[in-house]
Amino acid sequence: MSLRREQMIDALMKARAAAPPRGFEQSIELIVNLKDIDLKKPENRINLRVEIPNGFGGRKVLIFASGDLALRARRAGADAVIEPSELEAMAKDKKEIKRRMKEFDVFYAEAPLMSLVGRLVGPFLGPRGRMPIPIPPNLPVESVIEAGRRVVFLRSRDKPLIQCAVGSEKMEDSKVAENIEAILSSLTSALDRGFRNIRSAYVKLTMGPAIRLI
Repeated sequence: MSLRREQMIDALMKARAAAPPRGFEQSIELIVNLKDIDLKKPENRINLRVEIPNGFGGRKVLIFASGDLALRARRAGADAVIEPSELEAMAKDKKEIKRRMKEFDVFYAEAPLMSLVGRLVGPFLGPRGRMPIPIPPNLPVESVIEAGRRVVFLRSRDKPLIQCAVGSEKMEDSKVAENIEAILSSLTSALDRGFRNIRSAYVKLTMGPAIRLI
């Protein structure tokens, strides 16, 4: 099975036409139904981070860091930077740390802090598939934040279904199609039988009907 760029753009045009206008910018979503995979076995479940070529906003990046890296992360525009002392104080209130972690989508941690971060926030981020990615203290943090804002998460849990945002209503269809290509490429690479493990795929706007893609 193959999917041409023209097919994607045609489906996106139909999805836009079918969606009623709203007073907010809707997301464009991709829905993939899987087949011939026993997802009751945890080892078969999909849990991927895909860096798409065209970001579409909305991704909030939190960095756990100290010293110079914390300073550079703030200057580079991270949505939040949490230093070890603040994290340890926050961890005393489980409700507060859970509330704070829900505010963000992508997490990074200075490599030497991974043990501390994993111990204190792992119980909240692990079940969401959002464990922080370790970064060396001397890594250019601007590129880390930029990459984080282009990350899309693919998770199947125990159901043969994956749904994720691939763009926004204001994006050009060609840019959204590039994102879809990147996501399907990563997904099929992770499946034992590639495209043959995909039963169907659809695109839709937040408040619109699903339009068949595959």
